[in-house]
Amino acid sequence: MTDSAEDERAHPFPHSDEDVARADRSPQTPQTRAPAYRLAFTDRDFMLREELRPVRLQLELLKPQMIMDERGIESTVVMFGGARIPSPDDADQARTPILAALSKYYEEARVFARMMTERSLASYGRDFVICTGGGPGVMEAGNMGADEAGGASIGLGIVLPHEQAPNIYVTPDLCFNFHYFAVRKMHFLMRARAITVFPGGFGTLDELFETLTLIQTRRMKPIPILLFGAEFWDRIINWQALAEAGTISETDLKLFRYVETAAEAVAIVDAWKEPC
Repeated sequence: MTDSAEDERAHPFPHSDEDVARADRSPQTPQTRAPAYRLAFTDRDFMLREELRPVRLQLELLKPQMIMDERGIESTVVMFGGARIPSPDDADQARTPILAALSKYYEEARVFARMMTERSLASYGRDFVICTGGGPGVMEAGNMGADEAGGASIGLGIVLPHEQAPNIYVTPDLCFNFHYFAVRKMHFLMRARAITVFPGGFGTLDELFETLTLIQTRRMKPIPILLFGAEFWDRIINWQALAEAGTISETDLKLFRYVETAAEAVAIVDAWKEPC
């Protein structure tokens, strides 16, 4: 029995596409041209109403979920990091000397993604799939490394006031676009087996602290959280001061580790065992 025959037996009603086609063939009258007559799921004005926000949230969660399920993706390695981190070739054009120096982490991100994707290919691309925000900088390096290894990678983009196209290394049918930051964050973490965090700005900090909070409060299982660049992180965040103030526990400082190189990060991911 063919798949289409099985579908017909399971669902005796017309497919949605058929009804859309039939509705489009309706005689043109004042009644059929009225907005009220449009099928609800094809009515853009209706779908964008404020009252439909809960439905749009659900759809934005469901679409990437279904596509990744259909691709058989079971786990990811997430790469957070700044869109402004230049490649070593472009370091001389960086807006600050510090950004220019941070270009070394672009290269480490590329190498790390390539090494992890080589492991992913051993599972036929189901596990340890590289997942980035799909933009430039560190994100581009991550998708580039996966592409160099011959594997797929995910890009979770977001609509911003200034135009930002996905980088060219994201696997096209795993390149998603989001309206809701909250839903995008869920997709970053739902399949994550490891989180790497490279130097970055507000967005990177937001993603890092969201992850740390979820693990600290046991809303998420512990996974490796690897911060590239101890000098950068110690300069912008005084972790020890938080512990000394009592606003976090000393044990919370063990939720993450510093690394400097791709090889060091890969070794930690390979050796990771979930705490009892």
